[in-house]
Amino acid sequence: MFTATLIAVGRLRGTDISRARDLLAGAGCAPVADGWLDEGDAADLHFGMAPDAARGALEGALDCVDIVVQAMEGREKRLLIADMDSTMITVECIDELADYAGLKPQIAAITEAAMRGELDFEGALDARVALLKGLDASVIDRCLAERVTIMAGAKTLVRTMTARGGRAVLVSGGFTRFAEPVAAEIGFDRAIANVLEIEGGMLAGTVTRPIVGAATKLETLESEAATLLRLAVIAVGDGANDLPMIRAAGLGVAYHAKPIVAAEAAARIDHNDLTALLWAQGIARKDWISAA
Repeated sequence: MFTATLIAVGRLRGTDISRARDLLAGAGCAPVADGWLDEGDAADLHFGMAPDAARGALEGALDCVDIVVQAMEGREKRLLIADMDSTMITVECIDELADYAGLKPQIAAITEAAMRGELDFEGALDARVALLKGLDASVIDRCLAERVTIMAGAKTLVRTMTARGGRAVLVSGGFTRFAEPVAAEIGFDRAIANVLEIEGGMLAGTVTRPIVGAATKLETLESEAATLLRLAVIAVGDGANDLPMIRAAGLGVAYHAKPIVAAEAAARIDHNDLTALLWAQGIARKDWISAA
């Protein structure tokens, strides 16, 4: 059996559920039952076959509704592997650091190309960090305080999953000076990121080897999931360097992602915040842990 979860906070209607049920039937998916997870916000439709056909029939058919199609078995996950920049926080930290150096447009253009998969991630990171050589290291803490905002729903997602016995790992192609405090604030069990090298109180223009990139993200998923079925893992990210871990997870999610990621992920969240990943796991709002 399979489940299609419809998510549209405050906008989901009974007619959307009926429309989705008709689309599933028309695609030969054999719908058997449906109902609200939280009325007006999220609903489940259960069906018997052809999940790929279900996803094809539903995605884009309902205006501003996110669709997650998956097997019912193992729906609630035991491990979350998450990207940081533009996923768990609202900014790309290196672009914000660059702004203090007066280089944001130049560096942000490289970041965007790398996240679209148009540039090698490691080479692009080296090039961007090199441009920051000589920036006063005190700017890092200033940037963290002034520019870094936690993504809506991040705390509720992580704290709910860990309260229910899950584990959460933040693995970022960004920097430890941001990832470690962000992980602590949100509630992650572990944070992995690159180390910015500092000499004489200034950025040295280099990062410690090996670089945390796509391979590290996949290796982290594999090591953290060593005692779990892969079905028990959810991975979420937005950029090309997240694709290997997204492909490897039981449920790989593209979150407000670049086109290359959205095209390959098993699920996309384009319209809602990170709490959508709780509804995707069948967890209703009454069982969420507050972010307060």
